[in-house]
Amino acid sequence: MHRALEDSEHKGGCNVFRTRLLSGIVLVIAALALIITGGQVLLFGLMAVSIIGLYELYRVFHMERSLLGMIGYAGAFVYYLDLGFPFIPDFEIFALGFLILLMGAYVLSFPDYRVEQVFAGFIGVFYVAVMLSCVYQTRMLAAGRYIVWLIFLCSWGCDTCAYCVGVLIGKHKMAPKLSPKKSIEGAAGGIAGTALLTILYGTAFREQMHLTTASILILAGITAAGGGISMVGDLAASAIKRNCNIKDYGTLIPGHGGILDRFDSVIFTAPIIYYLARFLISG
Repeated sequence: MHRALEDSEHKGGCNVFRTRLLSGIVLVIAALALIITGGQVLLFGLMAVSIIGLYELYRVFHMERSLLGMIGYAGAFVYYLDLGFPFIPDFEIFALGFLILLMGAYVLSFPDYRVEQVFAGFIGVFYVAVMLSCVYQTRMLAAGRYIVWLIFLCSWGCDTCAYCVGVLIGKHKMAPKLSPKKSIEGAAGGIAGTALLTILYGTAFREQMHLTTASILILAGITAAGGGISMVGDLAASAIKRNCNIKDYGTLIPGHGGILDRFDSVIFTAPIIYYLARFLISG
């Protein structure tokens, strides 16, 4: 009986691993196709990903099919449309107009919605759509076809390095209430590992990116900062889930959860890499 139970648990663990591996491979292939192609394909691909992520976030606040949710999806759509085909003269006009629409719906529908739903509707577009759009904006930089991969190196590379170092020497908890397994040693190892991986990456593509030794070191510093910020993104997503008593944002990616579960750190890393690379490398 005990043996049968162990065999069942082993098979279950193998099935979960296989599911995670297969869905991970599909995800990587899709990301490669979008980012290598770039241009409008990447733009509209990110738009779709952002709207799905926004749906997952709005579902946490029970507003995914409400009027506020529809305004949020429309806001994300308009934002990406303007990003690819500029027609709004100032980003502030978009932000203020979007806020006014949300508040108008809140007032005219009162008391159908709670004030936290309005704030979630507004912040959600910036948290998911605007921040994630920096992947596209990074790709459009002069050396963007190479720099854009640093976003994923920061988020996923840092996470892997942090996990390995944490398992080996991690003793001091970084955020015990949010993620008991994360350690300060692991975080430091993740940041150092990210910088080292960037140096290797920059050296490998030195000629294609027209990099000097100083530029490679600057890139390493940029990704080190991005790696640190990626942990904030990971913990922020965990904090929201804990506050709302949910395990995952969705089930779209088998074995991984939803879009926000897989891209929580990328959302925070993308703006850091984009702006630092834009002003320190491409500027």
